[in-house]
Amino acid sequence: MRRPTCAVLSLLLLCPSLIAAAPHDSVPSHHDPSHTPRPWRKLSDAIIRKVWGLPDAQKSLPVDAGAARGTPGRDVVARYRDDVVLRFTITTPDEADALADAADVLFLDVWEFNSDWVDIRIAKDVLPSLLGLLPPSLQTAHVPLMQHLELAQAIFSSYPAPSGTQPHADDDSYSPNLKPSPRLGGKGHPFFQDYQPLSVINPWMSLMASMFTTHVRRIHVGVSYEGRDIPALRVGVHPTNAQQRVLPRRTVLIVGGSHAREWISTSTVNYLAWTLINSYGKDREITRLLEQFDFVFVPTLNPDGYVYSWETDRLWRKNRQPTSLRFCKGIDLDRSYAFQWDGDAKPTNPCSESFPGDAPFAGIEAQRFADWARNETDHNNVEFVGFFDLHSYSQQILYPYSYTCDEEPPAIEDLEELAMGLAKAIRTSRRGHAYKVTSACEGNVALTGSKKKIFPRIESAGGSALDWFYHELKVKYSFQIKLRDTGSYGFLLPRDNIVPTGNEVLEAVLYLGRFMLGEVGVLEGAPSRDVEGGSVAEKEKEKEGEQIEL
Repeated sequence: MRRPTCAVLSLLLLCPSLIAAAPHDSVPSHHDPSHTPRPWRKLSDAIIRKVWGLPDAQKSLPVDAGAARGTPGRDVVARYRDDVVLRFTITTPDEADALADAADVLFLDVWEFNSDWVDIRIAKDVLPSLLGLLPPSLQTAHVPLMQHLELAQAIFSSYPAPSGTQPHADDDSYSPNLKPSPRLGGKGHPFFQDYQPLSVINPWMSLMASMFTTHVRRIHVGVSYEGRDIPALRVGVHPTNAQQRVLPRRTVLIVGGSHAREWISTSTVNYLAWTLINSYGKDREITRLLEQFDFVFVPTLNPDGYVYSWETDRLWRKNRQPTSLRFCKGIDLDRSYAFQWDGDAKPTNPCSESFPGDAPFAGIEAQRFADWARNETDHNNVEFVGFFDLHSYSQQILYPYSYTCDEEPPAIEDLEELAMGLAKAIRTSRRGHAYKVTSACEGNVALTGSKKKIFPRIESAGGSALDWFYHELKVKYSFQIKLRDTGSYGFLLPRDNIVPTGNEVLEAVLYLGRFMLGEVGVLEGAPSRDVEGGSVAEKEKEKEGEQIEL
């Protein structure tokens, strides 16, 4: 074991008395400095920074001392106080066209669009211009989701709370060891009580790889435009029998953070990784999955944008590379992939939130991630069998294709059945929410009698990671999952949703595993290798036969 690892483990496991003596951690500038961090945070942060030589502080949105009283600080209010979030209800294709055109003309920030509504963030002084571009039917077909200072308050509340205002229920129960996963009855780790900046996520991932060397490796899947590694964890247990024929390693890829402001996607990927890592050897189903499959967890595919969303603009979406307009940075990574890239079909201004770049794979992070994935399949004996691209928000499970509704994927029946199973697994989990299942191509959809009428999309539809991995890399079970909620908070989901969201998506991941092992769905009865040999389906039938004989 490496010396830094020994240092971490010895300090955590053998020296609990150091908690009281741990140095005061430098807090982000939006915290009230008069409040000290909880003991576990002081200790763990101090050790991590010491071992890995990290800076003392993570920059963040500067907020005045009023933050400790639970109200937005001056800078947050100054940036967002004049913005509102409106929800439009669309009933005709003409209305959808008009709203899409207005969004292009005014460079509106379209938060979400689906069969039920379109959410748009807009400055109050731009609202008259927007309404002037819309037909009369839409001028009254909207309601405010956030107005006055509600947006600023929601932004402020998404950052880690000042230590003095955080609940201390978990302080007494904190153990230097990782707690059992929620599947095993635990309450979750304090790491998931807040959203975490990249400066905390990076050492946490290194710690996971150092502590669980039997089944965890830290890797990176590319380098960002600004030179940051795109970090990932590979979790899985490989056969040790050197004589065994080496088969392509079946791998499930789970990605978050393509859009910087979707913090819940990053936290959910981390939560899934932690649960599978910590449950190996304790939970039979998870142990079997890690022996049959590798899982690669990429919490933030867009590290530059993610850091920017912490330090400067909480609602930043794109990456941070320059464009042809000096004052409009960033490319939408999920519109940058080469398959059915449609940037030429409809010229897009670089100031647009969904700007796909000037050519396929113009987004540096998307190109390097795709290069890594193809290299894995071509040279590293990896077979990607599942792809979950986590986003927020709207609680939907989307299957290919995104670029058009005129073409259906070859495995449409399997995709639909599996998607329905994923949604059911989420819904029936503890406190799980209802997720809608549909094709990713569908923008605004209305039901007219017995016919489904597809309205024009508000944003471009091509160049998605979902379509590229499904079509180009032949990942049969590819899905985009849009996490909580359905609009009350949008991208600013309160931090007390981190663990519940992680738990419900965990059930979806486990259902995917059962599906691929032939235990449920259309693959039921298919042979699959079990931990102890034989197929899962055969073992279940043997058990049923024994019960019948009894």
